[in-house]
Amino acid sequence: MMGTGVDGAMIGGEAILGARGLTKRFGAMCAANSIDYHLGPKEMAGIIGPNGAGKTTVFNLLTGVYAPDQGSVFFDGREITRLSPQQRVKLGIRRTFQLASTFDNLRVIDNLRLAYYHKQRQGRCSLGGMCSADLGEVRDESIDECLEQLELSKAAHLPVASLPLGSKRKLELAMALIGAPRVLLLDEPFAGLSEMEIGQIVAMLRHRCTRRMAVLIIEHKITWLKDLVDRISVLVNGEIIADGDYQTVLDSPVTRKSYWRVE
Repeated sequence: MMGTGVDGAMIGGEAILGARGLTKRFGAMCAANSIDYHLGPKEMAGIIGPNGAGKTTVFNLLTGVYAPDQGSVFFDGREITRLSPQQRVKLGIRRTFQLASTFDNLRVIDNLRLAYYHKQRQGRCSLGGMCSADLGEVRDESIDECLEQLELSKAAHLPVASLPLGSKRKLELAMALIGAPRVLLLDEPFAGLSEMEIGQIVAMLRHRCTRRMAVLIIEHKITWLKDLVDRISVLVNGEIIADGDYQTVLDSPVTRKSYWRVE
């Protein structure tokens, strides 16, 4: 089954991003308990689970924010368990966070220009790298396309600090996508957004990501995942208890008992 019981050969052969025996403890709490998982090269998958299930911990392990106590992380056939977050970004692994991560002192368009500049040079996305370059000189049609698709064109020259949360979240997603990652991890991308804003983000993900890159989404608003992801996994108490297509997983007895609390 995809996502569980994955052996090393499968991770190296079929998966773009995978984990084997991934374990992380915080004191007496085991936030990730010997997790096996793999994500196909152009697969769009989701992870759901109650608060405290370990979902963000898994993201932090996959992206190098945390080092595992046990287990390994693989990317495109090589082990990357000890690589830093910055090294993983250079490989093509990008993520967003529960709290929008943008450069609030810059204008909206300059955030996208900086992300594009970073993409071209395969380096860390920081202001320091722009010392010898003028952000105004960084131009590409993909920047304008992102602004238009997420209805941020009118806000292009506003400072990010003045934007509402929904617009910041859309901007953060655009910054991640403009880097053309091979793997994109989204940590609760719909949190705090209106139904209209969620619809815009879903449309952008379908347009820019479907069959172009691997995407892994953590989300509580699971109805929006139904027509978006190829596969869904349920994480409870640091363990994957179910994995498969959306409806089968949600209807399974183990999900109903452990996640929905329905006998």
